[in-house]
Amino acid sequence: MTTTIHALALDETGLQRLAALIGLELGRGETIALRGDLGAGKTTFARAAIRALIGDDEAEVPSPTFSLVQTYDTPRGAIAHCDLYRISDASEAAELGLEEALARGALLVEWPERAPGLLPDDRLEVAIEEIDGGARRRVVFTGEGHWPQRIERLLAIWRFVAASGWGTAMIGAIPGDASARRYFRLRDGQRRALLMDAPRMPDGPPIRDGKPYSRIAHLAEDVRPFVGVGRHLSGLGLSAPQILATDLDAGLLLLEDLGDSVFGQEIAAGGDQRLLWRAGVEALAALHAQPLARRLPIGDGTFHDVPAFDRGAIEIEIELLVDWYLPAVRGAPATDETRASFAAAWRPVLDRLLALPPQLMLRDFHSPNLLWLPERDGAQRAGIIDFQDALIGPAAYDLVSLLQDARLDVPAQIEAELLDFYCAAAARTQSGFDAAAFGWAYAALGAQRNTKILGIFARLARRDGKPRYLAHIPRIWSYLARDLEHPELSCVARWYDRHLPAALRAKAIAA
Repeated sequence: MTTTIHALALDETGLQRLAALIGLELGRGETIALRGDLGAGKTTFARAAIRALIGDDEAEVPSPTFSLVQTYDTPRGAIAHCDLYRISDASEAAELGLEEALARGALLVEWPERAPGLLPDDRLEVAIEEIDGGARRRVVFTGEGHWPQRIERLLAIWRFVAASGWGTAMIGAIPGDASARRYFRLRDGQRRALLMDAPRMPDGPPIRDGKPYSRIAHLAEDVRPFVGVGRHLSGLGLSAPQILATDLDAGLLLLEDLGDSVFGQEIAAGGDQRLLWRAGVEALAALHAQPLARRLPIGDGTFHDVPAFDRGAIEIEIELLVDWYLPAVRGAPATDETRASFAAAWRPVLDRLLALPPQLMLRDFHSPNLLWLPERDGAQRAGIIDFQDALIGPAAYDLVSLLQDARLDVPAQIEAELLDFYCAAAARTQSGFDAAAFGWAYAALGAQRNTKILGIFARLARRDGKPRYLAHIPRIWSYLARDLEHPELSCVARWYDRHLPAALRAKAIAA
């Protein structure tokens, strides 16, 4: 059943801004049908949507009145802009190859009434009508299937942006990662900001003790942890993005824009890895020199109590290896004996990890989540943008996340140099710092984290259809081999040698 979602009255600039936001929602196989009289604003809407998808506000987007179809390549796939005004009957429209265009990408169709029965039923219809003598347009959205919920979310974003003082900003997309969050960049003259769209995620099915994976692993389920941790880091003088506006219930945040200089991109452009990674180590040393804070204010009178990296969280992470990676390379699920021996090998290691001095553990402190800010000084040169899953746990966890980066090679020499650099800084600022104990924790947490990552990347490939992560697996194995060389991890090393010998470690996983 088709549902009328919303009707808005907008001036031309408002129509363009809303069209850009909706255009960024378009994916392969999706259609937006634009209805309205001549001059109502259908082409204005289509141009703004296409420019947003291209990522260029000034891109040339001619009207397809005479060509009938114009196709554009965008980061989200091809988009075909069709104008059916000159079509006299449906048979002519059928010759335009609309089905083939949908197979390659998305459709924006003006005058859809000229092609009855040729467009998919599951489409968004946008009816545009001039009002107030042409000063504004009345825009009515109708749709079915998943469109009502999606448009409601986009309009919530629209209202939040306007209420935050950015109502005249243009919006563009920023590529996402493996998470369910997404980001938009707002540009209003010289002003820049980022919008985080992170609606509360429902828990998955219970897998242990009546709890889902996210609850056991202490993954953030809404934006409140991000706000609490982010404000805490900023208060310590670190370069977490300033939080400009919040709608905690809706899961919307407006953030300081720290730019695009992600560590990985800087390296690809010829940047000095030792310099960048040292800035990250300086940020961690500065964080760990401060007193531990477990209860962080959100800003609305409530607090975020940072969870502990407890036994349940550690175990559920490393078990991803026997749940996903081991079956992928062996071609059969792990046996009960294999699982029992895996748990037994790790048990004494976990006992020691849980007894280590606690620290704020940001958890995803690695190249995709660090930005190079050379105009700042010292530890502030590392912009930190992903910390909502922070826990209270061993300080070495974040250091190994950085120095054994899952997506970029970190040469053993740089790793050793910066590990020594951190230990020297910690010895100056942390009372009773024990370099030997920290070295063991670093190796043990490296083994734990790399074990988890092997399982996650196998799961992303086999369950979620994201095989690109498999390219990183040889790197993860090289790091894991370094970690398991520590003599006090021999019990874990023997398990890997028995159950994942060299031949299986080198085996490719089929997505």
